[in-house]
Amino acid sequence: MKYLLLKHYRGGPAPVVDRGSIYTWTPEEMDAHVQYMRDFAEKLKETGEFVSEEALSSEGAWVRFDGEGRPPVTDGPFAETKDLIAGWMIIDVESWDRAVELAGELSAAPGAGGEPIHEWLEVRPFYGAPPLVSE
Repeated sequence: MKYLLLKHYRGGPAPVVDRGSIYTWTPEEMDAHVQYMRDFAEKLKETGEFVSEEALSSEGAWVRFDGEGRPPVTDGPFAETKDLIAGWMIIDVESWDRAVELAGELSAAPGAGGEPIHEWLEVRPFYGAPPLVSE
């Protein structure tokens, strides 16, 4: 079953959030964070659970169909995407429990001061996956 892990760098315990956002990290803190994610992806490649990952730019546009001609383009609203989603990882695992386990591990990526950022990750099954039992 494939799952999408959405990264957004928003939200977490107050002590973590109070240390500053990703935009205030030192270059060394950013390098450690990125290396953690690379190592995490490499581990999943070795187990066959990795599918793909991408980071997103904060730039983008809101586009819709408006009849004939060029569609209208605007800078928003992006309240739930551009300002929220920084990237994603797609995993292919045996169960929902394994997807949750891996999301928890990815949430421990280091941030300011080398401490885990405890970020909330959205875990979503691909369409067609068996329904989940809510806890």
